[in-house]
Amino acid sequence: MSSSTKSGRPGWIVPAIIIGVLAVIIFIWAMNVKNGAVTRTQNVGESWGNVETSYERRNSLIGNLVKTVEGAANFEKGTLTAVTEARAKASSIQVDASNATPEQLKAFGEAQAGVQSTFGRLLATVENYPVLQSNQNFLKLQDELASTENEIRTARTRYNETVKDYNTYVLRFPNSLFLGGYREKPYFEASAGAEKAPDVNFNIK
Repeated sequence: MSSSTKSGRPGWIVPAIIIGVLAVIIFIWAMNVKNGAVTRTQNVGESWGNVETSYERRNSLIGNLVKTVEGAANFEKGTLTAVTEARAKASSIQVDASNATPEQLKAFGEAQAGVQSTFGRLLATVENYPVLQSNQNFLKLQDELASTENEIRTARTRYNETVKDYNTYVLRFPNSLFLGGYREKPYFEASAGAEKAPDVNFNIK
């Protein structure tokens, strides 16, 4: 007669307990991995929201600047139209960070670069209008735009940092065994020249 029988305890009890404990440990660990992925997903979404907010603020300020200069005599209407159209195009492109693709981020970046390009041409023409350079609203916009460009750079950097943290977490082994539904997220790469902010110094004396 086996020792387990003598003790009145079936021989499978101990192995079953061990297996049960291991299963609980694995379950808890897997849940922690899952929750970690959820947290990082939310961080990416929040960071991208800050990127969009920064660009929206820039577009809004540029819109206010356009309204400020519209009244200038003989101001180049074609330049104003180009800026307005570029802003409208940029505003129409929305990106869902949870399902973003490299192509979507590229289109977003190119649209914002279009705003930056036309805005640069607008600033170049402003120097021909001294009355605008003494406009107090214009001076305020100068400061706000410069600050916003810094916010954009910071927001882009922080977004890419959260994406790196997310990708590292969900792709590394053994996390990847439990996170098959979480795919790698793309980084936001600004279009060529977009890393250089428009010069918003109007050479006001």
